Amino acid sequence: MVSNMRKLLPSFASASSWFEVYATFSTFTMLLRTAFNDLIPHQIRSFLVSKLEAFFHSQPNNQISLRINEFWHDRYNGNEVFLAAQEYLPTRITSTKFTWKLDENSDENSRDSWKQAFVLTFDERNRERVLDRYIPHVLKTYEAMKSEKRILEIHSRRSYAWTYWELSHPATFDTLALDPELKQAVVDDLDRFLKRKEFYKKVGKPWKRGYLLYGPPGTGKSSLIAAIANHLKFDVYDLDLSCINSDSDLMEAMRDISGSSILVFEDIDCNKEVHDRSKPKQDSDIEKERGEGSGKFSLSNLLNFIDGLRSGGGEGWVIIFTTNHKEKIDPALLRPGRMDMHIHLSFLRGRAFPIMASNYLGIEGHHPLVEEIKGMLEKTQVTPAVVGEHLIRNEDPDLALEALVEFLKQQMKETQ
Repeated sequence: MVSNMRKLLPSFASASSWFEVYATFSTFTMLLRTAFNDLIPHQIRSFLVSKLEAFFHSQPNNQISLRINEFWHDRYNGNEVFLAAQEYLPTRITSTKFTWKLDENSDENSRDSWKQAFVLTFDERNRERVLDRYIPHVLKTYEAMKSEKRILEIHSRRSYAWTYWELSHPATFDTLALDPELKQAVVDDLDRFLKRKEFYKKVGKPWKRGYLLYGPPGTGKSSLIAAIANHLKFDVYDLDLSCINSDSDLMEAMRDISGSSILVFEDIDCNKEVHDRSKPKQDSDIEKERGEGSGKFSLSNLLNFIDGLRSGGGEGWVIIFTTNHKEKIDPALLRPGRMDMHIHLSFLRGRAFPIMASNYLGIEGHHPLVEEIKGMLEKTQVTPAVVGEHLIRNEDPDLALEALVEFLKQQMKETQ
């Protein structure tokens, strides 16, 4: 570089020679500027300046713009990626390597004038990263945001049609008075089920999971169902089988249940149709089958629906049976693949009581009366519902615990 410069420039012996060159060059540039401004028309001058700026400032353009329209081919089919971006972008407060811009079509004469789109601009080197990781990340975040905002519903079919209302039950796994190990096992099983949709498809099984909740009344079966719904963000469908009068009626009811929902059959043992077929029937059962029970659904059809053969696969279903008498139910209904996890909800035990003390009385940490009650609960048979009723009677925590101690002492005397 230095040698080339030396060839282009003459050899100057003194600083005065350099000054002469500088003065000559300055005079030339002034004359050129004057001629440029005075002699060249404004339009041509602007054109030349723009071209010169483009020449001296142009850089290789490796940017890619990905246009994400609000709709697909018409105004009725919304683009899920656009909706995802719309919800996702306001949550991003830090700068990224990707640039988003909302582009609105302002041309009233265009047939797409009602459309708007997000334009995502990124370096060409990030093409695979955007398509394989970034866009799926935006969609996943959007689904999680929708789930958090979603208002759950409970649907009930007690006659010929479904009715529904908002599911406002506040139960969560944090508030359930359940053995900690059992509670964690249920949560882990639910989370594993949610993440394995593709695995179920791979092995050729309907994506569904069955739970049997059994135990005496008042042990928290309904609260556990509400906690599962709030954990999964699934709607609940409560189907009363006593209102189902035929197989076709059962088919119609099951087809109305959407995917990613919880299907509940409460007190399943109250239906003769699902009783253990290996046990001898009572005379009353035989008379019912000959008379009013002859029009009821069959167990085989119920099994087919639960297996997914007649329910479109039951995509994303969590099926829950509740019963006070597990021994009455036909084993075919309880086998793995139908009822995958059997959850015994029994009387309240000491390990679960601190949760109730926290929920009802705000007691956290060690408390002598809580420790005493924990020991007493191991020797009695009291349901969470009964204990909760005693705790709610007094606002003073110490007085409430003292009253519960006296109640448990009386229970222990009666069972001796």
